[in-house]
Amino acid sequence: MDKYYSYADFLKAMGRSQTVTEAEKLLNEIYMDLFLNHVHREQRKERLLTLIDNALDQKNKGAFVAFAQELQELQRESEVI
Repeated sequence: MDKYYSYADFLKAMGRSQTVTEAEKLLNEIYMDLFLNHVHREQRKERLLTLIDNALDQKNKGAFVAFAQELQELQRESEVI
């Protein structure tokens, strides 16, 4: 899901003859990708929190640990971005 957009690619789009349209398209694509990634992370976080609550209610230590670790990984990924 994650795409890599370089500053150089953006500058190339800005330097072409159709600068406005190509640069705007690239910028819109970058913003859309960032937005969708954010929404996906938030949905995943909410789902993990629900699974953690259910594991606690059922006193399922193994599931709790697995979901808590996955949530920690998600939070670490979010810090990098």
